[in-house]
Amino acid sequence: MNIKAFIFDLDGVLVDTAKYHYLAWKRLAEELSIDFSLKDNERLKGVSRMKSLDIILEIGNIKLDNIAKDKLAQKKNAWYVEYISTLTPKDILPGVTDFLKSVKANNIKIALGSASKNSMLILQKLDLTSYFDSIIDGTKVSKAKPDPEVFLKGALELNILPRQCIVFEDAQAGVAAAINAGMYCVGIGSIDILKDAQLVIPGFFNMNYDKLVKLGGSFNVELL
Repeated sequence: MNIKAFIFDLDGVLVDTAKYHYLAWKRLAEELSIDFSLKDNERLKGVSRMKSLDIILEIGNIKLDNIAKDKLAQKKNAWYVEYISTLTPKDILPGVTDFLKSVKANNIKIALGSASKNSMLILQKLDLTSYFDSIIDGTKVSKAKPDPEVFLKGALELNILPRQCIVFEDAQAGVAAAINAGMYCVGIGSIDILKDAQLVIPGFFNMNYDKLVKLGGSFNVELL
């Protein structure tokens, strides 16, 4: 089956906003007198804002009602938006723009599949919006990865079958979501962490569509 669409996660794939999430969550944790480490932060990758808050409260053994949790989540997001407001195209991860250009040049549809509710703001800051035929983010989905909703909605909006899509993900939950959607997955990062992906690459530096095609045997599908 020919591949007709690429679906990209945002954080850690196109831009490194993870550090800003960490700073905002740590700031909130400190306000709650919770010891929150970088190791703890790994559990937050690829999951929703409210699920992330639940994990932090679990670490601190704190129980709150939904109203209190909503206020905390809004506070964290305000700090995060403050941090990412300084983003520019210089913050795009190495090779990403050239890779997107090579994908578009080969008539492959491009979608975003991110849990972030700030995806549009980030894409605008990075000047990447024009590359995407569909943008599915946290404002359009209700289920967090590893649920496949975000990727299935992307395929639906592109009018392309799930099995004709390749997802690019940097988190275990995202890889699982791609597999649950019946899509192929390229992991961005470490093979030790993303071992369930059909292919793992360190990033997009020196990568383009043609080079990915040559790696297509890993998917056991026809890319052209």
